[in-house]
Amino acid sequence: MLVCGVDEAGRGPLAGSVYAAAVILPDDHGLIGLDDSKKLTEAARERLFPQIQERALAWSIAFATHAEIDQINILQATMLAMQRAVAGLQTAPHKALIDGNRAPRLACEVQTVVGGDALHACISAASILAKVARDREVSEYETRWPGYGFAKHKGYPTAAHLAALKTLGPCPVHRMSFGPVRQAVAQMPLWD
Repeated sequence: MLVCGVDEAGRGPLAGSVYAAAVILPDDHGLIGLDDSKKLTEAARERLFPQIQERALAWSIAFATHAEIDQINILQATMLAMQRAVAGLQTAPHKALIDGNRAPRLACEVQTVVGGDALHACISAASILAKVARDREVSEYETRWPGYGFAKHKGYPTAAHLAALKTLGPCPVHRMSFGPVRQAVAQMPLWD
């Protein structure tokens, strides 16, 4: 039975897309150091990223944009990103193990696993792919919209990010449906 692990990255940030990945690993994958991506250093995630891609039987990374998040809400956008990730696998899985307690509708059997990114290698691998892909995208915002500190906080609502929002107002990749961004919109015009 082919089982894929599915996880997301980026539900909490105030800017950027929410990412999801799906990974099918062979039993003998030989990957050392897999864990919940949040427990790993950035260097460890970057080291594992190409290894996962090389050794997986199939992998896929997908996302839902900040505009889709604003249109359908963050939970539904996360489910959409997960659906896209599973649909993007070159080999269709028989079962999907989803990190957390909510699952999207998929064409295969689905099982949710709370804390699954620390329990199942395939979910850990998906967690790492989603996190690295999202972090890379958000870090690129730094050159286009300087002053927010995207390369450091990756869009999360840190004190520095909130201060930048107050000073600069939101930029085009901010999630307008999120409270701190709505407050900034009320105080300042958007970037062109």
